[in-house]
Amino acid sequence: MNKLFTAAVAAILLGTAPVLAQTTEILNVSYDISRELFDAVNAKFVPSYKASAGADVKVNQSHAGSSKQAGLILEGLEADVVTFNQVIDVDTLAKGEFVAADWKSKFENNASPFYSLPAFLVREGNPKGIKDWADLARDDVKIIFPNPKTSGNGRYTYLAARAWATETFAGDEAKIEEYLKKVFSNVPVFETGGRAATTTFVENKIGDVLITFEAEVLGTIKQLGDDQYDAVVPSVSLLAEFPVAVVDKVVDKRGTRDIATAYLSYLYSPEGQDIAGAFFHRVHEAAAVEKYKAQFPEVRLVTVEDVFGGWDKVKADHFAEGGLLDKVFVNQ
Repeated sequence: MNKLFTAAVAAILLGTAPVLAQTTEILNVSYDISRELFDAVNAKFVPSYKASAGADVKVNQSHAGSSKQAGLILEGLEADVVTFNQVIDVDTLAKGEFVAADWKSKFENNASPFYSLPAFLVREGNPKGIKDWADLARDDVKIIFPNPKTSGNGRYTYLAARAWATETFAGDEAKIEEYLKKVFSNVPVFETGGRAATTTFVENKIGDVLITFEAEVLGTIKQLGDDQYDAVVPSVSLLAEFPVAVVDKVVDKRGTRDIATAYLSYLYSPEGQDIAGAFFHRVHEAAAVEKYKAQFPEVRLVTVEDVFGGWDKVKADHFAEGGLLDKVFVNQ
């Protein structure tokens, strides 16, 4: 027995013994309404990576509000990649030296493989006749959207409503604040994330309109039926990019950089873009754009850069303690 054991050890040391293939695991830390999207992505990516690289990989997922997820990574959650819904949350990781300072240049389209916009989900037949941002300030309308202090989804809603008000009231800050205070006062409950807000509207039957990403609006209708809900895209909305990044501090420690990079690159592939389009995200790849264009109405999109001067300015002016958000957030 000792001779057999010695021979086995020698074979391993000499590299002549068969080595069992190990599955490498990576963690994708994402926003809370992306579960179904990345379930579908992972189901296709894993065999694709096996075919191209000859290695097994398992993709684990973590989902919560985007800002909360960034905080957990700073506190020690070992994400190999992040797929967020808000630029400032990736910037937070960059300032903490978890991702590269030039993360936006690592992938195409400012490291945003697909995009969406705040849109409205209303009950079938739109009984309150909700068509645009102005309707959200009516006395007879109750609104559901997630807390902008904890959710990137909620922040986009706040910024989109403010962008509309800025145009409508010609930059009159007093009128803008009056409008936004009324909108916030019409929210009976603020959930911490987008999926919880959807649950409140759909399962708990609270509110007349849910404001969330268009992808969530259309996905909810597909799942529950157009005999129960309608989609309303307002006259103007805000471009919502979904930034991705490799978490350098983690992948260098774990030796997973190649797989992490391949995973995010896959989101830009024709197959990855097709999956995103099937889950009602607006995409960039030409074939997927053509395939899914009929499901998206025309909408005039404004950007954070054009309206608010960029994400750094937004964070300082609106989301810092005592900022413009605090002035209108009457249901704190």
